Amino acid sequence: MPTSLKNTGLKPDENRSPEPAKNTGSGPEADQVNPRGQSDSVVRSAGIVSLAVLMSRVTGLFREGLMARLFGAGLMYDAFMLGFRIPNLTRDLFAEGALSSAFVPTFTDYLGNRGKEEAARLVNLVATALIIIVGSMCTLGVIFAPQLVHLLAPGFSAVPGKFELAVRMTRIMFPFLLLVALAAQVMGVLNASNKFGVPAMASTFFNIGSVGFGILLGIVFGPALQLSRIEGMAFGVVLGGALQLIWQLPTMYSLGYRFRVAFDWQHPGLRRIFFLMVPAILGNAAVQINVMVNTNFASAVYDPQRGFDGPVSWLGYAFRFMQLPLGLFGVAIGSATLPSISRSAAAGNMDEFRRTLSKSLAMVFLLTVPSSVGLIVLGRAIIGSIYQGGRFHLYDTEQTAIALSCYAIGLAGYAALKVLNPAFYALGDARTPMLVSLASILINFATAGAMVRLLGLRHAGLAVSTSAVALFGFFVLFEVLRRRIGGIYGRDLFAAVTRVLLASIVMGGATWVSNRAVTNWLGTSQLADLVNLSISIPLALVVFYGACWLLGIHELGMAVRAFAAPIQRRLSRRGASR
Repeated sequence: MPTSLKNTGLKPDENRSPEPAKNTGSGPEADQVNPRGQSDSVVRSAGIVSLAVLMSRVTGLFREGLMARLFGAGLMYDAFMLGFRIPNLTRDLFAEGALSSAFVPTFTDYLGNRGKEEAARLVNLVATALIIIVGSMCTLGVIFAPQLVHLLAPGFSAVPGKFELAVRMTRIMFPFLLLVALAAQVMGVLNASNKFGVPAMASTFFNIGSVGFGILLGIVFGPALQLSRIEGMAFGVVLGGALQLIWQLPTMYSLGYRFRVAFDWQHPGLRRIFFLMVPAILGNAAVQINVMVNTNFASAVYDPQRGFDGPVSWLGYAFRFMQLPLGLFGVAIGSATLPSISRSAAAGNMDEFRRTLSKSLAMVFLLTVPSSVGLIVLGRAIIGSIYQGGRFHLYDTEQTAIALSCYAIGLAGYAALKVLNPAFYALGDARTPMLVSLASILINFATAGAMVRLLGLRHAGLAVSTSAVALFGFFVLFEVLRRRIGGIYGRDLFAAVTRVLLASIVMGGATWVSNRAVTNWLGTSQLADLVNLSISIPLALVVFYGACWLLGIHELGMAVRAFAAPIQRRLSRRGASR
């Protein structure tokens, strides 16, 4: 360490701009090019993923809007949401959460250090294990569906027919878990092979398939098949999950991977994945326990206008919408970051690891903080323009918007966790995220209980408690990781976040004025909401961009280039083909 820094008692990366990484290449310029090249490539990859995720979230909003108009916010959609949530809980537990975080670093290590043949064998071993283990879970889930519904939503029994319908929905949709687990593994293979666009588009095909098959089975052929509309939509979810898997297989096959049944429970790679998955499962189990606690509270929340029907749906619609910026920014950047930092950790290049992680977190905050402000200010207009209509009334719009505003408080924390959790797994540490997640159970239970029972905030209090848990997890994991790896360029990161927060406040003020002016002028109809958004959103973008330019937030230009690059390449290819 330089003498001038020794005297300060500070780590170099906490006190000034980072020094170049140690040379991990073979040429003299390696230490000049390598660090920034990798972190910039993460941003470019995140741009590709974000555009694909945008398609997914837009089609998902279309699906949710259709469901809102067909079923509203009441008995049928409450039951559907619970039936869909139960396999989703186990999906996050065993598939996309724990599996992806454990599989990608292990597969990346095998691919880089042991060759493609060994990596392909590991893929087959994991796929076979998934079919056996997750397939058995699906069978048990179908058998014990009544017990699961009663555990998650005991309040459903108070409404005639609601409990029985939720059990039916759960049994229909449980096989979705196996399909999405296999899809998550294929996604891990493709991401580790630097193929990001195709797996990110997989959710788009799920949305298209679930809506298309749902309409065919529930509306077009429903009477002939003796299926109700809601049952047809439930079967559509399962078929959409199959389409999500099938969409990715040709790309995986083009890389030379072919599925063959393989058994070797003593294989070191498989055992390593299981070893990493166990604490990850326990950590994700804490998240799912929080969801169960909040669903339990929500099912018993009594609304003065809607009774027991509504709170579960309002929270579901709001959280689904919050997944738009979460997926666009948090999931996209996390997916692009994990393979990169896994390679850095495997090579022992910790300066590159820190640099990539810091830049990824800065990009997360740059994109999610203004998104949070926008959702809080424009939440009612957004919900009204997308969901309101049919059986989804103005009162449902207002209550869903309240929940969305409360969820938005924790958006930045949620998104940052999508980057921080994989960073620990890349270092071979799944224990720390597990312990933090377990501690979040107490935070959530105490906060949710206080919000609902003591303060009487009903479903809004549950959304606030969810945000509190996300922010708690972020702050703890960030501090632990910062200490463990010798800093994450904390001063630079803090300065960047402060500037982003100031720019977001300026943007929020301008947007609030615009929102109020249009609402006072046109009222709160769906057409008025569309006009409001068409004026307020462009204004918000212009004001935020201008504020970032004045404050010297250079990451914004990088983000714009990252998101524009895939479009420019596509246009260039079309021009060349002509």
